[in-house]
Amino acid sequence: MKTLRRRADASAATATMPWVDAPLVSGTPSFGSITEDISRVAERPTTITWLASLGLVGSFALVLLISIGWLFYEGTGIWGINVPTAWGWAIVNFVWWVGIGHAGTLISAILFLFRQKWRTAINRFAEAMTIFAVICALIFPGIHVGRVWVVYWMFPLPNQMLMWPNFRSPLLWDVFAVSIYFTVSLLFWYTGLIPDLATLRDRATGKIRRAILGILSMGWRGGNRQWQHYELAYLILAGVSTPLVLSVHSVVSTDFAVSMIPGWHTTIFPPYFVAGAIFSGFAMVLTLAIIVRKLFHLEDYFTINHLEKMNIIMLVTGMMVGYAYSCEFFIAWYSGNVYETFAFVNRATGQYAWAYWTMVLCNVISPQVFWFKNLRRNIVVMFIASIFINIGMWFERFVIVITLSQDFLPSSWDYYSPTLWDILTYVGSFGLFFSLFLLFCKFVPVVAMAEVKGVLPEADPHHGGSH
Repeated sequence: MKTLRRRADASAATATMPWVDAPLVSGTPSFGSITEDISRVAERPTTITWLASLGLVGSFALVLLISIGWLFYEGTGIWGINVPTAWGWAIVNFVWWVGIGHAGTLISAILFLFRQKWRTAINRFAEAMTIFAVICALIFPGIHVGRVWVVYWMFPLPNQMLMWPNFRSPLLWDVFAVSIYFTVSLLFWYTGLIPDLATLRDRATGKIRRAILGILSMGWRGGNRQWQHYELAYLILAGVSTPLVLSVHSVVSTDFAVSMIPGWHTTIFPPYFVAGAIFSGFAMVLTLAIIVRKLFHLEDYFTINHLEKMNIIMLVTGMMVGYAYSCEFFIAWYSGNVYETFAFVNRATGQYAWAYWTMVLCNVISPQVFWFKNLRRNIVVMFIASIFINIGMWFERFVIVITLSQDFLPSSWDYYSPTLWDILTYVGSFGLFFSLFLLFCKFVPVVAMAEVKGVLPEADPHHGGSH
């Protein structure tokens, strides 16, 4: 009878407690074990492997600095841009990096407002990824303007010539949108870090480390009033961040949509770009999550259920992106505009058809594997698919920008191809991104300890008994 009663109680618990069916933390964790497992990642001694990895990616970051230095010295002629393709890889990479940064804010803000507790394991490094991706993105608008010594004209500051920026320029809109997005994302990330930094401070053994963590944790003691203020601040920042997810890439898309170029002058760009940004952002989060959970033995926190939910989101947004591709062709045909029709037929059958069909294969075909649950929960399959998706999203931006190569004047048509410096600048941005990410993994808890503890049964005031 006792056994039957326990089974009945377990069935009732399963019906009322969602973590029984799909546990957000696997194993039998406690508050203490969570602190130990996650803190040891930030507290472990510096290893030769970490130093070698930082040296490797740091060398690529140095390549970025050299490429930018040579660009400033020699000018944009070192790139493959020409007339009419005045936009090249710089804009492609800018839009791609901004898109990569979208998933962090989506996971942190929107899923927080919708009370999706599965976000707690992945939100910390997704937010960090957002900040690092936006840093990489912000480089490209600054360096592609040509006369970089007057780049301050992009900011609303009066100068000695009494000139003001052209507020009708989409480039200026990008500066405002992305800088605000970066500022709010940084505040959101840092606010969530405060309780965990206090935990590391209390565990610190060295005086210097304890002093630095003491300053960064801002006197956090975990009192009831502090938690009330913390939760209110986190909620406000989540509310501020949510419209930014939609607005930032919508503003970026207007770089193209406000022009009169066939294939660009369309109102579908804002929602199309936002869906693509979430799509590519989640793919990058998934790529990094698989690597981090394996390297730091955090499989109990980055569970297969977390990864499966991200795969489902990528399947949905991938279908939205595929729908946008088909809508573009329909609009080009239905408009009756011969220039629009030519632009899209030329994408699929012209000299850049290889790039278009690479985009379709990676963005539309590859996510379809996630319809099958066994593939959706297969680590190897999802890792390969996430790489393909990010390749495809880069080609999407390339296909959009390369539309310039065949504009209204056939006598000006030319074939665009990147130079070595285009490639080195792009590869170098990866060096900067991964250098920042390695430093983050070394010195900051990669999982939000306080939030993960909040989803345990012990944290539920209605939960009776221990875990």
